[in-house]
Amino acid sequence: MIVIPAVDILGGKCVRLLRGDPKKSKVYYENPTEAAKLLEEQGAELIHLIDLDAALGSGENMETIKNLLKNISVKVQIGGGIRSLEKADALLKMGAYRVIFGTA
Repeated sequence: MIVIPAVDILGGKCVRLLRGDPKKSKVYYENPTEAAKLLEEQGAELIHLIDLDAALGSGENMETIKNLLKNISVKVQIGGGIRSLEKADALLKMGAYRVIFGTA
């Protein structure tokens, strides 16, 4: 079995949504990189990162993601609002291990 921990980003913060409702989110870390570093320290080999703002069409967190990728060495797969090959390519060039197309 492979366990893949997740980091969800909303408004630049690491959150969890209550029943998928962005209006009902709980902030776990002000800085998502801190969450990713903790997961890395605990032995994660891969992190599943979702840009909730991009998924909801209300912005994106590219700078936050770029910072996170620069500061950890564990592989990161990224999803949320990736609707073009250009955006996928940009994320891969930033250091994403792979990207997830959930919406076309």
